[in-house]
Amino acid sequence: MMIDRESTRQPVDGFESKNRSALFARSRLNFVRMSFVNRSQSSRTASAPAIAGTEAIAERVASLDWERLFNDLDAQGCAVLARLLAPNECEALAALYSQEDRFRSRVVMSRHGFGRGEYKYFSYPLPDLIAGLRTAFYPQLVPLANRWNSAMGLDVRYPSAHADFISRCHRAGQLRPTPLLLQYEAGDYNCLHQDLYGEHVFPLQVAVLLSQPARDFTGGEFVLTEQRPRMQSRAEVVPLGQGDAVVFAVHHRPVQGTRGTYRVNMRHGVSRLRSGRRHTLGIIFHDAS
Repeated sequence: MMIDRESTRQPVDGFESKNRSALFARSRLNFVRMSFVNRSQSSRTASAPAIAGTEAIAERVASLDWERLFNDLDAQGCAVLARLLAPNECEALAALYSQEDRFRSRVVMSRHGFGRGEYKYFSYPLPDLIAGLRTAFYPQLVPLANRWNSAMGLDVRYPSAHADFISRCHRAGQLRPTPLLLQYEAGDYNCLHQDLYGEHVFPLQVAVLLSQPARDFTGGEFVLTEQRPRMQSRAEVVPLGQGDAVVFAVHHRPVQGTRGTYRVNMRHGVSRLRSGRRHTLGIIFHDAS
């Protein structure tokens, strides 16, 4: 015959029995509470989207429609990459703005006549996601950069690896990293400009909108202008959503005319923010002197 071990236990007295029962009930309640908390935390961790690593970013960039992007860059001087970054990646990058140890300097634009707003240049080592984007984009853009220089009669050619180009910059005294985060609030804007920084300039750069239009801010459109010889300047307003990137010419680009190829000067900026706050990531491939 099977014997139930629990039923054969005899309490020493009624008081001890009640204490043991109460202790068991409290222990079981605590166990249930901890199990619920652990399940909730595990659920949140499992459902939180991961930030892409360097290899995943390289694959993401390599899989873009580069033929279409080159055609847009040749025709307009810019190309839009829709949803390059996921919302959680945008939010993680924007949150870096308050972490002072990530940056080498902060620029308040109104102090220098650059506009209104502010931006911060990252220090080396760059955050993994930004370093991954910089390294992945560069070799994809090198063929176009070299073709543009050839068309404009410029002798400079760019090596296929970004590390080799950065070594060229550093040998010329351009040692400071140039990727940056920009922050705009209501009334802020960025005057038309070119990001040159020294003798060695890669002719293309990338900007990624980290905030969501309409929800986080209004206004603040990305603007390009093209100054053509003996002609009035042409403006291009580039609509972007959260996570969208725009690749654009830094300084000048070739344009085919009726009498051959001529060079146009490019500038970029941001129109006045009407409300809210806007964060942007800028990826510049040359370093600064």
